Amino acid sequence: MLNALTVDVEDYFQVTAFERQVQRHQWDQYPSRVAQNTQRLLRMFDQHEVRATFFVLGWVARRFPLLVRQIAEAGHELGCHSYWHRLIYLMRPDEFRADLREAQSAIQDAAGVAVTAYRAPSFSIVRETLWALEILREEGFESDSSIFPVHHGRYGIADACRAPHRLTTPGGALWEFPPSVLRVCGVNLPGSGGGYFRLFPARWTALCLARHNACRDPAMFYIHPWELDPDQPTLTGSWASRARHRVNLHSTEKKLNWLLARFEFGRVKDILAKLDTAAVAGSTATLQSTSS
Repeated sequence: MLNALTVDVEDYFQVTAFERQVQRHQWDQYPSRVAQNTQRLLRMFDQHEVRATFFVLGWVARRFPLLVRQIAEAGHELGCHSYWHRLIYLMRPDEFRADLREAQSAIQDAAGVAVTAYRAPSFSIVRETLWALEILREEGFESDSSIFPVHHGRYGIADACRAPHRLTTPGGALWEFPPSVLRVCGVNLPGSGGGYFRLFPARWTALCLARHNACRDPAMFYIHPWELDPDQPTLTGSWASRARHRVNLHSTEKKLNWLLARFEFGRVKDILAKLDTAAVAGSTATLQSTSS
């Protein structure tokens, strides 16, 4: 079973937990580490002979176009992670569309390839922002990976479908490929990447992926370049935000190597191309559906 390997290409100071302390107009004042950390991931993926989908911030693409080209030339898929890393539920639809267009243009200009995959900052497509899916389709996007099927204070739609599925919008069908969760006693528990991957043992993520594969569902894993960088500068902010951001940074690379050696991974577009659309469309066209 081929599982999706994805990277959210953003720098350590662009995390939404620190946006009150680090204003967006100040981003250029911070020492950037995104290029070196992304290249570290590129080398690791090359060693494991895997290809991934990189959801790139438009801001990063404008400042580091060579990095974006390196990702594409290595055979990876490029996706969009917005331009300014703003939470969608703090934006109006017109603001979201403008940000989306600016980001897509920046990434495509850097690499010279079409960008049709999207992931919202902090998975901020929630019930109140489902209108964003229609805009994505209108702007030519074919897949999204923004709806996290969990209960969380900042994101998530707990009863959303847990498997890749197609959603119907006025502009046409859109693939939704959610981050994978582990269902325990009727509750969806996160375990497929990011801070959860750093906090919990690697075997928790492996169990999450294995459960999805046992149901013949491809799983979705995600990581950020800064999560392999224990030497990054420490930012100011609440104790909780700093603790969540820095927990187990020193062990992420070792755990990721372990995971890559045990599962088959690939690009989002390759997995979606293999799925039998006719078999899933009827049972997964609504957000209330759940995978088996």
